[in-house]
Amino acid sequence: MFIHFGINTFFDTEWSDGKLPISGYNPSCIDADGWIKNAYMAGMQYVMLITKHHDGFCLWKTDTTDYSVNFSPNKTDVVTEVAKACKKYGIKLGLYYSLWDRHEKCYKDDAKYYDYMCRQLTELLDGRYGEIVELWFDGGWDKRPSKWNVAGLYDLVHSLQPDCATAVNVTIGYTWSKRSLNRLRPEKYKKGMPIRYFPSDFRLWDPHFPSENDPKLYKHKGELYYLPFEATICIRNMNNWFWDPKYSSDPLVSAKFIADKYKQLTSQNNVLVVNVAPDINGRQDTDDVKRLLEAADILGIRKYAD
Repeated sequence: MFIHFGINTFFDTEWSDGKLPISGYNPSCIDADGWIKNAYMAGMQYVMLITKHHDGFCLWKTDTTDYSVNFSPNKTDVVTEVAKACKKYGIKLGLYYSLWDRHEKCYKDDAKYYDYMCRQLTELLDGRYGEIVELWFDGGWDKRPSKWNVAGLYDLVHSLQPDCATAVNVTIGYTWSKRSLNRLRPEKYKKGMPIRYFPSDFRLWDPHFPSENDPKLYKHKGELYYLPFEATICIRNMNNWFWDPKYSSDPLVSAKFIADKYKQLTSQNNVLVVNVAPDINGRQDTDDVKRLLEAADILGIRKYAD
């Protein structure tokens, strides 16, 4: 389960520029127990929680910035609450972290911003939230791949969480340009294509799907590496990451669509993630959860919880 929740939830937007007033982030509650219970009942093995989107707003009590829950009307450390619920229901915890940060003042200074990211990632991965099984980096397209020091970030992640699978979105590709990104979709991947962000443990490009004969071997400096693919479904309209006031009027994808994609991806030794966005009250939509459970029933993986 992908869980997109943050300051964007309260301003009817998918991507914001880091200037939204922090006073606007004010959920009436954080129903982390409900989110994870829903994932458990849907037969899911782990969740992927947004910790920082492109706007730079942090959902944990960080010492690195004033743009976080620490300084908002609701100071709940969302990562802490999700980690507690994951432990309760036996669900693994994965985290999403945007490389692109439209709020942080040192962002354009690559060396200073790298140190800034390392401090934030150390907070997220040093064990205070328990085991982290996956780290999804996003927003890499805003700078050339060489600017991020992906190898350094990868080493830091695995020094803190040795078994954490790590990748950067839009993982595969020949060159870095918006034109090449739009031209080369996952369904067109071929064996031996170059890894744009190296090292990586798997491939990402949301919300696209691989071909039926998905190749797994990709190249860096003449060597081939095995990289499975992680695909994403947005349960509302394949398009809504964050909740917005029009959310409930956007069509749900069908339970059959979810089940069919699950069957395709797991048969390929790939992974399916379904995004279910909490609302301004910190709760997931009941129709979203119902649709998720319908798909779980089709697949015979539904579980029951008190």
